[in-house]
Amino acid sequence: MDNTAYQPQGTPPGYPPAGSAEDALARSLAGYESEPWLRGFIRQIKETFNPPKLPPLEVTSKPVAVKSIWGSYAGNETKAGTTSMVIHITVAVLLLTVFSSKDVQNITKLALDKAVDLAPYIPKNAPSQKQMGGGGGGGDRSPLQAAKGRLPRVATKQFVPPAQVINNPAPKLIMEPTLIIQPDANLPQVNLAQFGDPLAKIGPPSNGTGSGAGIGSGSGGGIGSGRGGGFGPGEGGGVGGGVYRVGGGVSAPQVIFKVEPEYSEEARKAKFQGTVVLFVVVDDKGNPRDLRVIRPLGLGLDEKAIEAVQKWRFRPGMKDGRPVAVQATIEVNFRLL
Repeated sequence: MDNTAYQPQGTPPGYPPAGSAEDALARSLAGYESEPWLRGFIRQIKETFNPPKLPPLEVTSKPVAVKSIWGSYAGNETKAGTTSMVIHITVAVLLLTVFSSKDVQNITKLALDKAVDLAPYIPKNAPSQKQMGGGGGGGDRSPLQAAKGRLPRVATKQFVPPAQVINNPAPKLIMEPTLIIQPDANLPQVNLAQFGDPLAKIGPPSNGTGSGAGIGSGSGGGIGSGRGGGFGPGEGGGVGGGVYRVGGGVSAPQVIFKVEPEYSEEARKAKFQGTVVLFVVVDDKGNPRDLRVIRPLGLGLDEKAIEAVQKWRFRPGMKDGRPVAVQATIEVNFRLL
């Protein structure tokens, strides 16, 4: 059988067979003009149903044996599996032994507690030797506890202390009883005709077991268990359990010694700036106490602000010419130069 491939009409003698690689190369190098499209189309249809036979492929290369680079693992599968199992069992036993120790459990629990502690920072202040803030009390050493009643009118000065049982029914000068409390104080309201302690129980009329006039178990002409002309526990007037606020005859404390806050490393690296707002009580000695963060910044700046303000010293707030404990807010600014 003739294996000569189909040659289009007009192909020069000795030209490679049409459709072969040599033909394509020769046409591209010699700039040979391709055959007409109709003739090529017909040729392609014929070659689809009767493709030309190519000469047999002659292999000129032979395989060469090389030495294996991976080595032989024949017979080592069991040894490798046993070694792996021993290692895993040893690691598991060590982990169980370590984490079953009480010391390790306590350390781990302490670390986790510190890691998830999201409570706001509260400084550890030294305990106060006495209760700060306003308050008052009184009584006439009655064997009965003070009875429930309403509070008298508040004022900045007191001329006559309140009383539930009138011991002097015919005074020479009649004046309205008052309490020394700032006008904007939040006081309990009791709708009763007689004066008394709004937090006491209803009972027989009594000025209480205290002394120094007033109503309650304290002293000083006020109402409650404190000392002074105010209301509630504590001393010095005002509302017991709290402190004076600026206004109503109470002056604001003034800074006389100030320490600038330091930057925390975290905030410095992050180039973080802002203002920390602190609540502080300045006692009658001019010392800051009961500090807490009102508006935090984070990144350790809250702690640095409290550390700085704890070293400040103030001229205490004044009321009626004497120093009193006053609450205030302080802004501590953090700015990078």
